[in-house]
Formats: sequence, C-alpha cells, structure tokens
Amino acid sequence: MKTVLFLIAVMALSCATVHAADIVCLTSEDPNNYEAVTFLNGFADQELRPLGHQVKVITGNQPKPTHFDGLLSAMPDADLLIVFVRRATPPREELDVVRGHLQAGRPMIGIRTANHGFIPSPNDPPPPSGCATWPDFSPEVLGCQNAGYQTEGLPYRVGLLPTALQDDPLLEGVDVASIQGHQSLYRVLPLAKNVRPLLFGTPQNREPPQPVAWTRTYGDSHARIFYTSLGAPQDFVQPAVRRLLVNAVNWTLDEPSGQTTGRSDQ
Repeated sequence: MKTVLFLIAVMALSCATVHAADIVCLTSEDPNNYEAVTFLNGFADQELRPLGHQVKVITGNQPKPTHFDGLLSAMPDADLLIVFVRRATPPREELDVVRGHLQAGRPMIGIRTANHGFIPSPNDPPPPSGCATWPDFSPEVLGCQNAGYQTEGLPYRVGLLPTALQDDPLLEGVDVASIQGHQSLYRVLPLAKNVRPLLFGTPQNREPPQPVAWTRTYGDSHARIFYTSLGAPQDFVQPAVRRLLVNAVNWTLDEPSGQTTGRSDQ
C-alpha cells in the first residue's frame, strides 16, 4: 500500500510540474518612481523566484533619456513583461522590442507610473536623435487615460467594483477591504471598452471614484494586460496588494489560480 501511495504522489507531482516562466521587469533609477527598483528586486526574490520563475530586472541607467542595458537580449525569451517606469525615452530599438512583445500576444503587467511610462513631460526637451517615445501607450495598451491626479498626495480607500466577481481568480486571497492607497490617486477615466475593472479608489470628498486595477487584452493577438495604479512603497507593504500582483502574474500567464508557472513548451 505504501508503494502505491508513493507512486500516486510522484505521478501527481509530475502532472503538476510545468516549466517556469521567463519574466522581464523594466524599471529605472528615478527618484520620482516610487522606489520601483527596490520593490521589483524584492518582489522577484520574495514572491517570484521561489516559485521557479526566471526573473530579470532590467534597470535603466537614468530617468531620461534611458538606456535599458540587457533589454534587447532578454525580450526574445520573455513570457511576461512587467513595466514600472516613468517618462522614459529609450533608444528606438529598445521600445520596438516592447512593441514586438505585445504584438506577438505576450502579456504585460503595468504598475503605477507605467501610466506615463514612455511619455515625456510637456516641459521636457525633445528626446535625443535615435530615442523614441510612445505617447499613446496609456490608451492604446493599458486602456486608460493619463489625466493627472484625482487627489495629489492624499490617501484613498480601495473597494471592489460592483461588476467584479467575488470569485475572480485575480482576487483570490486578496482582502480588498484592507487595502489603502497611500499616495495620489490617478485620474484614468474613461477606460477602453474591453477593460474589465476590478478595484476602485475613493478619495475623501472627491468624485468620481477612479479605477485602480483592471485587465484587458491588447491587439490582434489579444495580449493579456493587467494594470494597477497602486504602487507607492507603503502600498506594497500590504499583503493584499502583493497577493493581487502574484495573482496578476498567474492570470497574465494564463495559469490556474494557485500556480505561478509559465509556458510548458520551452
């Protein structure tokens, strides 16, 4: 009997095992980017690598113009791209590999400042020759507007949108009621038609509420997109926010809830 049980356990483990995903995180050293480099390195070490994922954190050399050393070689194998960068104007070929990733139907997670990830400030000079911008990244890829702050510097409550399903795998294990937004709530409305909002933020005495987490698909190849405007360092201390991001990794990689592994055809 012990032998039979052992064989059953081995078979079950074998069936559950798939190849880990290659995840590329795109960020930059920028004092206005909410300690994104620190967060992504910690998230990779604490949440993603222990689950078997291969994670490369590609850190730009400066806020702008930004060269993402290693991006060109990392992207061909990327199963998932995580973008947490603001107002970058990288060399054109680097931005082109991001476009190619999405056009191939591969997924992306955008965090907070990805809302204006490749949009220079109106007061910035034109990018140097050979560098590129993506002014329509927010409406085209994320499915939202980059319209400033609903509240600047103020905390806000986070709640579940009435249209979101309680049993949505993206919300599994997420105590929404415990989430507090700690810095400026982004103004993102209106959203694209195929956006599926999950969470919204409500500042005190300020209407309307603004969505803070959603999913959609992008392009003819239907790349899965998850975006959240949460992203202040205080936000990521909250277990519910970290669990939401782990669930987003599952969803973008099209994995069942509770698994965080990528393609099995490598």
